[in-house]
Amino acid sequence: MVKKKLRDAILLVLEKSVDGIVRIDDFRAHYYRYHYGAPELNKSALAQALKRLREHGFIEKQKDEEKIIFKLTEAGRDWLLKNKPDDQIEWDGVWRLVIFDIPESYKRARNTLRRRLKDWGFSAWQKSVWASKKPLTTALRKLVKELGIDDWVLVIESSGNGK
Repeated sequence: MVKKKLRDAILLVLEKSVDGIVRIDDFRAHYYRYHYGAPELNKSALAQALKRLREHGFIEKQKDEEKIIFKLTEAGRDWLLKNKPDDQIEWDGVWRLVIFDIPESYKRARNTLRRRLKDWGFSAWQKSVWASKKPLTTALRKLVKELGIDDWVLVIESSGNGK
């Protein structure tokens, strides 16, 4: 299994499990329940993937009596949300729009914003107007502030029914 796919499978398993917790021994023994079509899991590949996910802050390790449990963190949930295709997200009926007119002197920040919007699954309606169904408003506003372009960027949430 390719490392990226194993990472994705682990994060999806944790997302689908109750409270974002799954016993790792259950995952290893019954991986096919969680990720249909996954090949046999290699113990060392699984251990390396779990280590990398912990290093990135996507999961946390807990001990419960004699069992080891991995839990999805907020950063892991955010990563899943940003990287899931729109057709795999339950839409809440709200469009997220990003409209910007960033000066040429901030070209690098503008390109970073466009690249991040594309990475997060936003669709370009025009060069400076992007839209998505994903609930990423908070992450977007944080990014805009970090890039120092909040004077030229408007992030809007709008329901599709005019309410």
